[in-house]
Amino acid sequence: MFPLRDENPTSLTPYLTVSLIAANVATWVWVQGAGLSAPALASSVCQYGAIPAEITGRALSGSVELAPGLPVCRLGGLRWATLVSSMFLHGGWLHLISNLWFLWVFGNNVEDSMGHLRFVAFYLICGVAAVLAQVVAMPGALVPTVGASGAISGVMGAYLLYYPRVRIHTLFVFIIFFRVIPVQAWFILVLWFGIQVLSGYAAPVGDGGGVAFWAHVGGFIAGLVLAKPFENPMLVEARRRHVRLSPFEVEHGGWW
Repeated sequence: MFPLRDENPTSLTPYLTVSLIAANVATWVWVQGAGLSAPALASSVCQYGAIPAEITGRALSGSVELAPGLPVCRLGGLRWATLVSSMFLHGGWLHLISNLWFLWVFGNNVEDSMGHLRFVAFYLICGVAAVLAQVVAMPGALVPTVGASGAISGVMGAYLLYYPRVRIHTLFVFIIFFRVIPVQAWFILVLWFGIQVLSGYAAPVGDGGGVAFWAHVGGFIAGLVLAKPFENPMLVEARRRHVRLSPFEVEHGGWW
């Protein structure tokens, strides 16, 4: 399943959502070379990705080879700055595009209820919480954790709390069956979260390669917990007044 768009207009221009998208694209192009060179891409992941074994201090020295022919990651020390830098890195074009699409679909409305500065602070905190969740789940992992999906999972958690009844047009794919179906946000988001939890338990225990499912889980839970504290009551009330007066409210029976 893949969310394409929601039926949820905004009152504010989502400057920070767009800025975060631009920051991720800029990092991909200028720091990671747009993925055009495998050695350069691997080097950026090694240097700025969050390696759980480094953060926990279990890897005090040594190195790890991500793949034959790629630069070796040099390990050693506690690299807490990577809790932030890792959330702006990606492993490929598909990884980047899918993450940023989710950020656009869900981020603009969450920013609408938080305001610009609260939203960016919320995003960064959720991203750090997501990486820490992955570190706790796999404290000895040597493979770097990268991607904006942990922070975006936090945005999705907030969206579930703010707009559970909003309809999201979602692409469902089953073998050769493709169909776009409008469903309420709570269904998509709860189902997505459940898949992350099950996948986290089903993933083989090793050095932490593959999808960081526990980062998704940690980010989502952080988003649920922090959504209310970061909510801007004046903006929420302004949205409610706007909805009551809009044709959208009349057609769909409200968001809340």
